[in-house]
Amino acid sequence: MNKLIKRYVCQECGAQHPRWSGRCDSCNSWNTIIEEVQRKSKSRQANKSSSLRASDQILEALSTPIETTQRTATAMEEFDRVLGGGLVSGSVILLGGDPGIGKSTLLLQVASKLTTRLKCFYVTGEEALDQIRLRAQRLHVENSEVYLLAVTNVSDIIQILEKQKTPSLLIVDSIQTVYNDLLDAAPGTVSQVRSSAHELIRFAKVSNTILVLVGHVTKEGTVAGPRVLEHMVDTVLYFEGERTNQFRILRSVKNRFGPTSEIGVFQMAQTGLSEVTDPSKMLLSGRSNDAIGSCIFAGIEGSRPMLAEIQALIAPSPYGTPRRSVIGLDGNRLAMILAVLEARCNISLSNMDIFLNVVGGFKISDPAADLAVAAALLSSLFNFPPPKESIIFGEIGLSAEIRTVNYSDIRLKEGFKLGFTEAIMPPIRSIDLKLFEELEMNIKEISSLHDLVTIFKNSNTLFDAST
Repeated sequence: MNKLIKRYVCQECGAQHPRWSGRCDSCNSWNTIIEEVQRKSKSRQANKSSSLRASDQILEALSTPIETTQRTATAMEEFDRVLGGGLVSGSVILLGGDPGIGKSTLLLQVASKLTTRLKCFYVTGEEALDQIRLRAQRLHVENSEVYLLAVTNVSDIIQILEKQKTPSLLIVDSIQTVYNDLLDAAPGTVSQVRSSAHELIRFAKVSNTILVLVGHVTKEGTVAGPRVLEHMVDTVLYFEGERTNQFRILRSVKNRFGPTSEIGVFQMAQTGLSEVTDPSKMLLSGRSNDAIGSCIFAGIEGSRPMLAEIQALIAPSPYGTPRRSVIGLDGNRLAMILAVLEARCNISLSNMDIFLNVVGGFKISDPAADLAVAAALLSSLFNFPPPKESIIFGEIGLSAEIRTVNYSDIRLKEGFKLGFTEAIMPPIRSIDLKLFEELEMNIKEISSLHDLVTIFKNSNTLFDAST
C-alpha cells in the first residue's frame, strides 16, 4: 500500500510549506496555501525505468548538423506573426487569457484551417462535445475534420491518442481541468497542473506533436497555477482585451522559435474572430480631432508600429482621497509622470481626480508613451486641445528631460501614412538625421517637460514660423 504524503502548497507560486499559513513566505500572497495529499510512488521502480531509458541515450557533439525546423502556416497571418512564421512541429504553446475572451474560438478557427494538412485533436474538459459543435456552427466551420475528445484524465488522453493515429496538432482546453489519477489533489491545483502538463509535454516531444495548452489567468493577469508551467513550454501567448470591446490582442511573452513581445490584432464578431491588418486605422476610427484631453501616441509593439488614442480627464475630487483610474497603461508610470510634473514643473494634481484611458481596450507597455500621457493630462488641465493632426511620443526622465526612443522614423512614417502631418518628439540624434530627411512632417523637438507645459500654458499655435 502506497503511503500518503500531506503537504501545503501555494497556488500562486507553487512553494511548499511544512504547515498551513495565512501568507506565503515566497510570493507574499494571502490565503493561497492549501493542503494537498499525494501518494508516494515506488521510487525503486521509477529509478530502474529511468536508468533503462538513460542507457539508450547517446551523446551528440555541438557541431552536429541542425535538423531543419518544420513550420506550418495557419492561414491566419496575425496568428503566424505572433508565432514567428507558423507552428513548429513538436513545440508546446501555452495560451492564457480571461474566461470568455475568445481563446477557444481562436483555437477552433485555427484547427479548422489546418485540417487539410494536419490531423487535429481538440480535447475539452470544460464543455460538452455538443457545445463545441454549436460553436463550430456559429463560426461556420462545422464541416472541418477536427476530432473531439471530452476526457480529463491525462493517462486516458494519452492512451486514446496512442491507439489512434498520432495527432499533428493537439489542443487541450484547459490545463486546469486535466488531472493525473496518481495524485489525490483536485484538478487545477499546483501539483495537478504541473504533473498533467509534464505528461502531455512528454507525449508531444516524443511524438513530434504540436501541443497547445489553454490556461486561465488570475486577477493579476498571469496564468493560473505554478509559475514553472511557463518555463516548461516553448511559447507563452496571452489573449488580451475587454469582453465588452470588439478588439482582441494576441501577445507573445515567450517564444523559443521566434521574436517575443510580438502582437496580433483581431476583431470579435458574431461569426468569430477576424484579422485586423491595419490596427492603427481601426483604433483611431471615430476620433474627434479637437477633443480636449486626447492625444495620439505613436508606439511600437513588437516589430509593428501602432497609433493609439490616449484620453485623460482631470476633475476636482469631492473626496478626501483623490481617485486614480488607469485603463490600458501601467499605473506606476502615471504616478511617476505626476511626480515629475509636481516636483520639476510646479504643477500639483494631488487634490484632483485623474482618469486615464487607452481607447479600444489596447494595453500599452512602451515607455515612449510618457510624453503622450503628459500631453493628455496637460490638455485636460488647461482645457486646451493638443495640436491637430499631431502624434506625440517620448520617454520622460526623473529630471523632466525627454529621452530619445528607438524607431522614431518608423513611428513617424506610420503617422504620416494615416494623415498626420505634425509630431512632438524628443530631439533627433545626429546619427539619425538621414532617416528623417525624406519625411514630409512638421517636427517639434522638445528636450524638457517644461517645453510641453509651456505649449499648453500659452495656448499658442505649436508650429509657427519661428519653429
